[in-house]
Amino acid sequence: MAAADRHASKASLRGARRYRRRLRSRIILSFLLLGLGLTLLFAFATQYARNRVENALVEDVMNRNIDEYAHLYYSDPTRSPDLPVQQMRGYVFTPDRIDRLRRDFPEWVELGTGIHTLGGTDELGQPFAYKLAVRKTDEEWFFLAYDMTQTMRGDEQFQRAIYGSVLVFSLLSLLVGWWAASRVMSPVSELAQRLRQSGGTAQPVPLASHFPDDEVGQLASALDDYSGRLTEVVQRDREFNADVSHELRTPLAVIRGAVELLLARPELDDKTRARLLRIQRAEQQCTDLISALLLLSRNERGHGNTDIARAAEQLLEAHRSQVGGKPLELRLEGEGGLVVDAPEAAVAVALGNLVGNAVKYTPSGEVVVRVLDDAVQVIDSGPGLSAEDAARLFERGYRGSHAEHSQGGGIGLSIVRRLCALYGWSVRVVPGEGRGVIATLSFRPDTVDSAG
Repeated sequence: MAAADRHASKASLRGARRYRRRLRSRIILSFLLLGLGLTLLFAFATQYARNRVENALVEDVMNRNIDEYAHLYYSDPTRSPDLPVQQMRGYVFTPDRIDRLRRDFPEWVELGTGIHTLGGTDELGQPFAYKLAVRKTDEEWFFLAYDMTQTMRGDEQFQRAIYGSVLVFSLLSLLVGWWAASRVMSPVSELAQRLRQSGGTAQPVPLASHFPDDEVGQLASALDDYSGRLTEVVQRDREFNADVSHELRTPLAVIRGAVELLLARPELDDKTRARLLRIQRAEQQCTDLISALLLLSRNERGHGNTDIARAAEQLLEAHRSQVGGKPLELRLEGEGGLVVDAPEAAVAVALGNLVGNAVKYTPSGEVVVRVLDDAVQVIDSGPGLSAEDAARLFERGYRGSHAEHSQGGGIGLSIVRRLCALYGWSVRVVPGEGRGVIATLSFRPDTVDSAG
């Protein structure tokens, strides 16, 4: 479970790095989209304004020139009707020349008075375009053609230049966004790095002094304040646990000494001796629990050579006297030899909670403690395990669906889980075959605890 916590911590750090990368990417993407959007908008606006102004100017020039062309024609009707006027080509068709118009320019026949844009491809397959000004009277039809081919090609070149500018400015926005994101994220990354480094010390390391009085500095100051308050809470918790442990050990030692003196008397009857033995076992359980809780509060591993088979036999013997009238058999299976580097108190609390739950929730049948090569199993023939129990079994304060009439606060398996996290063990509780529950306490390192 310690390995599981380490994996979870690494996963959270990787998640934080991914988040920072996503934040940096969002800043870069924002700059890129902003630059692309503005340059596209500018390009479209420029293209639209250029086309609108160009068309307005060309049409104005053509309207004035066709009027001039008509004036020239009326001033001297004998001159050739097809005359160039200011780089434009003018045509006049009288009723006797309509046949030529239909033959040479059939697409002009149906056009009304005004400015028209025409185009197509020539005999070489090259596109061309021109504007045609039309003035029709009862006696003459005036046409003024203005070649727009070069203008069209210039427009294509202008569009390519505009799109090239959009690409260039978008790339420039990308570079500016990259630079800005690095500048923005640099103090945040530095704060995260200092925060990670400060986690290796018992006392909080000030962070705000390394940053200016800006948003990141305010965040660092808030983290300093939170770290200080959290350190005070942890310190008070440790002092409380140490004080409680010390103060409880004294009366427990008195109880143990008094029980030993009473048990040494030869005139004790069997009923009194049984009650004294029960008090002695309860005192030992309290002592073990205090030692285990003190280890958890300090987050430090105790050491020792605990024989699992012997500890299991002692736990079973202690529970045999508490079975009462239930038809329940408690037995130990497996061979000895499994020794764990942990204090007997830690093993007794972890394994004792599993055995105690099995005895408590099994009305009849048997509870078997099976010692394996690197683990110990507690198998009962009780009512089994529901899906909700399997999902929430190790939550602090949760009492199973079969705990309506039983005593307890639902913290036993939570303590087991915390001890497993401290020592790198794992605990797994699954439904048995048919009925009952199989609880497995594995002493292999780098395993993950679960429930079902």
